[in-house]
Amino acid sequence: MEIYGMTKSEAEVVVVGGGAAGIAAARRLQAAGVDALLVEARPRLGGRAWTVVSAAGVPLDLGCGWFHSADRNPWVAIAEAQGCAIDRTPPPWTRPWVQAGALAFEGAAFSEALQGFRRRADSFAEDEADRPVAAFLEPGNRWNGLIDAVSTYYSGAELDLVSARDLARYDDDGVNWRVAEGYGRVIAAYGADLAVEFDCKVERIDRRGKRLRVETTRGAIVANAVIVTLPSNLIAEQQDLFLPALPGKTAAAAGLPLGLADKLFLSLANAEEFDRESRAFGAANSAATAAYQFRPFGRPMIEAYFGGALAAELEAGGIAAFFDFAVTELVRLFGAGFARRVAPLQLHGWASDPLSRGSYSYALPGKADCRSALAAPVDDRLFFAGEACSTNDYSTAHGAFLTGVAAADQAIAALRRAGAHASAEGEAS
Repeated sequence: MEIYGMTKSEAEVVVVGGGAAGIAAARRLQAAGVDALLVEARPRLGGRAWTVVSAAGVPLDLGCGWFHSADRNPWVAIAEAQGCAIDRTPPPWTRPWVQAGALAFEGAAFSEALQGFRRRADSFAEDEADRPVAAFLEPGNRWNGLIDAVSTYYSGAELDLVSARDLARYDDDGVNWRVAEGYGRVIAAYGADLAVEFDCKVERIDRRGKRLRVETTRGAIVANAVIVTLPSNLIAEQQDLFLPALPGKTAAAAGLPLGLADKLFLSLANAEEFDRESRAFGAANSAATAAYQFRPFGRPMIEAYFGGALAAELEAGGIAAFFDFAVTELVRLFGAGFARRVAPLQLHGWASDPLSRGSYSYALPGKADCRSALAAPVDDRLFFAGEACSTNDYSTAHGAFLTGVAAADQAIAALRRAGAHASAEGEAS
């Protein structure tokens, strides 16, 4: 593919990364009349929010798909303003599990064990020493493996890797909605009128001069301020991203690795057998199992969730490995004939994606405060946003949005201070 030069080599503010945070930041800057340029390494907007359309014309969210904390999620109003219909159907994790023949799932017993674990984890106090969330598992409980699997769906990692302090800080109002047109589509559409350079990867941000110099694969851009919204894994991996280096930022990002949650979409014949938005776990005693959501939006398909180490292992074999694993579990649940009823539709391996290296962030034990350290501005001209920068709404698109707006407001205030200072110096001379 031929790479063309930059269409613009100068801006007041450069926003690095066109995901939810970058789009929110750029929109805020645009509304304030600031000359801003959004620089995105992909050929599309949205980042880890990505809606694709199946061969049958059905939108599928390969990345984020739920309006978490929907009562206060700003993307809900944005989706409605775009003419999208919000689906307020209760999510599958609030419904009874599918009971499957001889392997009927003891849902009440599991729910009791899961709620007990969550009560213990929620009891963590800020003045306690941090520890892995696995410390709150009841020793010997037969449901510990499945509780660990559930952790991989919402944290992207097993419980022994996740900070208890960070998890306790997460704020969720328990309201979860969806949009049939696709969350990724909503987010990308919100940035449709922004000035964007696509296929433009940022290699270095040189902060040695009076103005910042953003060096990209398509040329350099000079700016008075830069907002960095890259995934934490990329900041941690690129130790030479900043010149001079910012080892504190690199360390903070390393304390907030991206967990992994991949979704496999399957077509399903004779789907009416299952209630809309029902679900089942593939196994009841293992962390290496998938969760299967039947008939999302009433569609004849299954949305299968894989997380943590299991997803990472399967990514090496691509969609075929995920499909084989899913069929094995589904046949064990519903009989050998079930294999003929399903076929693979779509999957995106987020850990294998070089522009994300994972799905969403979790904090390692002892690293919860890395979120505020990552979000802190540098020199009043380098600002940071993204879900990993959110103390209470991390791992979500609305958390990314809110940090993007906050970073834009910081940049606007800094530009005004700099302008006022320049005016004062001019009058004094």
